[in-house]
Amino acid sequence: MSQPQTILVTGGAGFIGSNFVNMMLDKEPDITIVNLDALTYAGNLENLAANLDNPRHTFLNGDIREPETVNRAISEYKVDGIINFAAESHVDRSITGPQVFIETNVSGTLVLLQAALEHNLKRFLQVSTDEVYGSLGDTGKFREDTPVSPNSPYSASKTAADHLVHAYNHTFGLPTVITRCSNNYGPYQFPEKMLPLMFNNARQDKPLPVYGDGLNVRDWIYVLDHADAIWKVFQEGQVGEVYNVGGDNEMTNLAVVRLILQYLDKPESLISFVKDRPGHDHRYAIDMTRINTELDWHPSVTFEEGLKRTLDWYSDNGGWLDHVTSGSYQQYYEKMYGA
Repeated sequence: MSQPQTILVTGGAGFIGSNFVNMMLDKEPDITIVNLDALTYAGNLENLAANLDNPRHTFLNGDIREPETVNRAISEYKVDGIINFAAESHVDRSITGPQVFIETNVSGTLVLLQAALEHNLKRFLQVSTDEVYGSLGDTGKFREDTPVSPNSPYSASKTAADHLVHAYNHTFGLPTVITRCSNNYGPYQFPEKMLPLMFNNARQDKPLPVYGDGLNVRDWIYVLDHADAIWKVFQEGQVGEVYNVGGDNEMTNLAVVRLILQYLDKPESLISFVKDRPGHDHRYAIDMTRINTELDWHPSVTFEEGLKRTLDWYSDNGGWLDHVTSGSYQQYYEKMYGA
């Protein structure tokens, strides 16, 4: 099978999507990116500033829930593959307002799959999450054959989307692959997510809201390692399969918060334990045997190195943080953590 050369990247102005787009335009000179993003609160063209004028990058402001928009983009730019990053992605927001998660993550994915089928695209990659597997105890890891057991409206919506992707492969023969990743961190992450949220609060000497006892465990992967894995799976992954992607680095939320405080030389007295969120999964951990052995992919950045790169970036880009946390974000923050 010849590899796609013009890729429709959805959600390419968001955190992971923009890092992927910038990486691809830097390292793959034969690839053209058509970037479709609705520019919701978490999408930011500043993330793509280095490539907005790149002749191999076309940005389209549009919504994956609109078939006409998607089909027009595929036809006009002769797209031959799709990588779907577009999603509502924050668990907390899915608890307070689940409807948009179904509309974007499920209905939007269905629109993309149907368009990919109708246009006979060569490859469709769904960017998913380890949260579809549910929660682990103190031992064990998620494998690709672990039964899905989503516990939040967010993870339920991603699970439904994954099932649709599988169904379009099984029923219609659409060449699909799915990646399920652990917690990402790195530049351009919207500060509703834990690491940039804690950094932003600490630099302003504000309380750091830590859910429950802070002992929930996550596996952390540097965003450019995740982007590299996505590209590897898109090119070489076996059609119809799922690939788990992790950083092989389990840490409690509290341990990560303490590292951020150490970096900024701030006191641990800034930590403020708040009421745990409903249904908070205890632990995620990724078994990466399949992607390691089948595709010879391994994370290249240690957590210590990646965390320093990330915190250095936020330190050097305080203006970006100030801009994205203005206005409606403050209202959201007060709603989530103000009590």
